[in-house]
Amino acid sequence: MIDAEGFRPNVGIILCNEERRLFWGKRIGRDAWQFPQGGIDENESPEEAMYRELEEEVGLKHNQVEVLGSTQDWLRYRLPKRYIRRHCNPVCVGQKQRWFLLKVLCEESDFCLDQTSSPEFDHWRWVKYWYPVDKVVYFKRNVYEQALNELAPFLFTDKAEKTSIACSYDERKPVSRRVRLYR
Repeated sequence: MIDAEGFRPNVGIILCNEERRLFWGKRIGRDAWQFPQGGIDENESPEEAMYRELEEEVGLKHNQVEVLGSTQDWLRYRLPKRYIRRHCNPVCVGQKQRWFLLKVLCEESDFCLDQTSSPEFDHWRWVKYWYPVDKVVYFKRNVYEQALNELAPFLFTDKAEKTSIACSYDERKPVSRRVRLYR
């Protein structure tokens, strides 16, 4: 299901624990880390897709999480040219995502990364709120930053916390990035 502009509808899932740390998953067989995410099936709402992906990728069910918030609109990222499958019809140029912030209500032992025959992750850990923005693959960074900015007020509710989280983001040291573009 790809829209007229070439974007595949998708959901992103940000899981947080009691300490407001975020679930950070290592993609199976790769040195790449990200939040759980996945496509929205035909006739499936973003919320239905989120719960399906949550169970498939992390092994958690509806009653093991609480939805704290979601992004208002679609957040989009374009794939680098080398990842676009030109032989597919229609051509997918990127993803448009609705992001959900979920609070984990269960034990860490309830997480199950091999819930399906083709798991997404082989390892995970808890990370600080802004950590993923600089660590995810470069072409997803703007969407991660937008999602975390929009969802922060659901997790950091009082004024002091909001100021603290904003400062911790603003005070991050710039990261020097050298990106090779392969075409």
